[in-house]
Amino acid sequence: MERVSRKKMNYHNKKFKPIKVSENSEISASTIFHYKQENNIISCEYSGDKIVKGQLIGIVDKNGCINIRYHQINSNGELMTGICFSTPKKLSNGKIRLYEKWEWTSGNYSKGNSIIEELS
Repeated sequence: MERVSRKKMNYHNKKFKPIKVSENSEISASTIFHYKQENNIISCEYSGDKIVKGQLIGIVDKNGCINIRYHQINSNGELMTGICFSTPKKLSNGKIRLYEKWEWTSGNYSKGNSIIEELS
């Protein structure tokens, strides 16, 4: 029987841009996420539109899903925090699309969904 090797999802040096966001999100089409990955640890810096500066840190599981904690300073000068779980899908063009379920752990504590996609 032939062995099939599963290539792990690699997010290192990839940039992502939102393609769909919930109304209660602070990200927009102008927000750019720049991911770094070392083993199964993800970090990212992001900014754009309502977000002056944001950072996230997370752990990637064997299926490429990411368990994330994030914090950001918005254009109102507020520090916002949250949690997110991202599920990847590899597109036919080779790009990665992340389906995100997130929740604020500050502010109004609301929940939402976003979809971000790898830039060329």
